[in-house]
Amino acid sequence: MKDIFFCPEESNFYSNCLENFVLRNCKNYESIVEFGSGDGSPVINSLLRNNFDGIIQGFELNTSAWKVANSTIDEYELTNKYIIHNSSLFNSSQPDAEYLVANPPYLPAPDNDIYMPLLFGGVDGATVTNDLLSLGYENVLVLISSFSNPTSTLNLAKKNGYCVQNFMVLPLQFGYYSSDPKVKNHIEELRKNKMAFYSGDYYFLAGVLFNKCQDSVIDLSNQLAQVMTSL
Repeated sequence: MKDIFFCPEESNFYSNCLENFVLRNCKNYESIVEFGSGDGSPVINSLLRNNFDGIIQGFELNTSAWKVANSTIDEYELTNKYIIHNSSLFNSSQPDAEYLVANPPYLPAPDNDIYMPLLFGGVDGATVTNDLLSLGYENVLVLISSFSNPTSTLNLAKKNGYCVQNFMVLPLQFGYYSSDPKVKNHIEELRKNKMAFYSGDYYFLAGVLFNKCQDSVIDLSNQLAQVMTSL
């Protein structure tokens, strides 16, 4: 979904979250499912820096991004570790895995008639993220924006039995796509209803590792909520 239009800073942040929260904690031969692999660069970079003996199955709708990803996977001889399907995870058989990881589309707008429709995350920006947290995977790593109704995501995660095991936060400036007047004006309206949080031209992007609460002795949900609504 969020194909080759990752900003470099966001892509690196996703890689760091993937490495620190998932790859370095995986036991041997665990499997990972990725939603919206894009050009594959965050995962490829992470695999090149870490020893990982499992398999990552990615799903990417954008055919151009999928082709770029597979070319790079072949170049670095990662075909035994990273497989990307040119399809949607939601329309697939949803393979079993210990982890689901994603940097999902999170731009809020009244509709998807925006500069980059593939970045549309629903009216409040949280639709795709919340759908991912409804698939039932034991551990879920997602990036969450402070202007995309983060409270709804945390509430849904709790309802679905998830705790926040870990998170890290990156301050980002509004970029080209989030500064689209249609998007920015909509975010301002969400802010009035306490569904978006930002300060000036800055918002927070959080990498969040959710896991099923029965397996966790840690729940940082309240701390994350305080951070994401503080702007």
